[in-house]
Amino acid sequence: MKDGFVKVASGTPEIQVANCEYNADAIIALIRRAEADGVKVLVLPELTIVGYTCGDLVLSTALTNAAMHALERITISTAGSDMLVAIGVPIVFGHLLYNCAAVVQSGRVLGVIPKTHLGNYGEFYEKRTYAAALETIEEMELFGQKVPFGNRLVFCCREMPLFAVGVEICEDLWAAVPPSTLLADCGASILLNLSASDEAVTKVDYRRMLVQSQSSRTNSAYVFCSAGTGESTTDVVFSGHDMICENGTMLAEAKPFGPGYCVSEVDLEFLSRERRRFARKLFDNTDIVRIPFSMDITETKLTRAFWKTPFIPDTSASAATRFDQVLAIQSHGLAQRIKHTGAKKLLIGISGGVDSTLALIVSKEALALLKRPAEDVVAVTMPCFGTSVRTRANAEKLCNALGISMREINIGESVKKHLDDIGHTMDVHDAAFENAQARERTQVLMDLANMYGGLVIGTGDLSELALGFATFNGDHMSNYGVNADVPKTLIRAMLRHVASKSDDALKEVLIDIVDTPVSPELLPPKDGEITQVTEDIVGPYELHDFFLYHLLRRGGGKEKIVRLAKYAFDGDYDHATIEKWYSLFIRRFFAQQFKRNCIPDGPRIGNVALSPRGDWRMPSDAQPHAFQ
Repeated sequence: MKDGFVKVASGTPEIQVANCEYNADAIIALIRRAEADGVKVLVLPELTIVGYTCGDLVLSTALTNAAMHALERITISTAGSDMLVAIGVPIVFGHLLYNCAAVVQSGRVLGVIPKTHLGNYGEFYEKRTYAAALETIEEMELFGQKVPFGNRLVFCCREMPLFAVGVEICEDLWAAVPPSTLLADCGASILLNLSASDEAVTKVDYRRMLVQSQSSRTNSAYVFCSAGTGESTTDVVFSGHDMICENGTMLAEAKPFGPGYCVSEVDLEFLSRERRRFARKLFDNTDIVRIPFSMDITETKLTRAFWKTPFIPDTSASAATRFDQVLAIQSHGLAQRIKHTGAKKLLIGISGGVDSTLALIVSKEALALLKRPAEDVVAVTMPCFGTSVRTRANAEKLCNALGISMREINIGESVKKHLDDIGHTMDVHDAAFENAQARERTQVLMDLANMYGGLVIGTGDLSELALGFATFNGDHMSNYGVNADVPKTLIRAMLRHVASKSDDALKEVLIDIVDTPVSPELLPPKDGEITQVTEDIVGPYELHDFFLYHLLRRGGGKEKIVRLAKYAFDGDYDHATIEKWYSLFIRRFFAQQFKRNCIPDGPRIGNVALSPRGDWRMPSDAQPHAFQ
């Protein structure tokens, strides 16, 4: 529960229809398994104590009494455990029978939730046996205790206010307005669904879509548990499809006819941030009854995936789709800017690095969309004191492979003259020495754009903007920055993707460009090789992109971000190294906001962006103390 993480599980025990004692044994065994896994919330299927498919048998007092005895035994078995368990059970209340979820903890039933929407179509005929939930919250006696009974209960943790649980049952999710929507609007951050959703061709995808959609719409964790092995197959089959979803992202899934058990950790701090970000109004609905419970705050052992590269999907198929989408957004954004301005040419400074390579590919794609030739790109290489043999050669090979002519303008003498004019010696390799080269390159490109009636295409990426690793009014400036919302790790991955689909000549040069150390090449090389390696100066971009994502997208602080980085990069970087580069990242991120406040236009790509006109508004003189 530390850092907002709560371990939840969805489990489908193997049952026998109408054998309540057998089912109680199976449920207790599953509870013990979840306890051993450190689970704090466990969800079981709809009517799991009797079996959803028991049909008219459930109208028998003998069966409902047996169900109550089984529920009491299960409840007693939870004594000494603070885990919340939601159990499906039929309950008689006021002479009517209800399809219910009983929420138990520490040997007590905390509340009973009856099903709101009864399935009564196709293979479902629940109105034959069950009554729908009442409009009011009532009180019933259960095992010698007074227990709230109704569909508007929210279970709230005293020690962790973000930890609030709401419950609905199967068909409730299929309704136009699920009860969980109101529960979420009234503060429930974890939504549980006890289900008996039978299988049919294509239903798996639809069920998964419903769970992800409701989780996303409510900015909640949604834990779905469906009936499985042991249910009658007289007419339908149940598969034990269990899911854990967080804000639309599937964290864990027991796929149909699989293990019937899945476990993961939901991040309640992230969900709370999302609700604040969307200004989700918290209603104080007078019909809602809030039921307190207690739970010790302990560190939750993480089992869910936190990818090293959060900007890149974890599967090759998803990654390929993402890369194509990014390229499409970039190229269509640039195409619109070309149309609007009537630009005759696109001017790009080609360095042989990954950023300018992607910008060149985007520019060619944008011109193709407008049915204009690649010759309308003017690629300019501007060698100076730090240019290496490798990057100069790759710039030429790249242009040849793309069918784009390259122009070379050596700026060495111009920079020497400028440094002499301002009284700066060539022997001092300070910021003025480096930035003079970057600003001269930008000046050349801007003047060429005026000559050609064109646009200067910016090549700087999101990672550099975050760190402020750009020369103010140098490579920081352009007419349109196509990479401004694309982080370095994603650019590298995109170029490898393009390479995989290219002919041998383009593939070879793209791979070598990706493998070349990132460098501004502003200091003289040694024996023709790069001496100024960016990641030696500011740290690994894979770490900085991780920090950036978790700071901006998930709203983490230092302790949480460093913890997650240590978890994700286990074996790659030790704790001291991660803390070192995180401290540098935060220091630079705050100190360099003044550069981001005046960046050129550029297309928004994802949900982490730094444009001052769009996603990120921050004063240049903000202090970093709370994040250090």
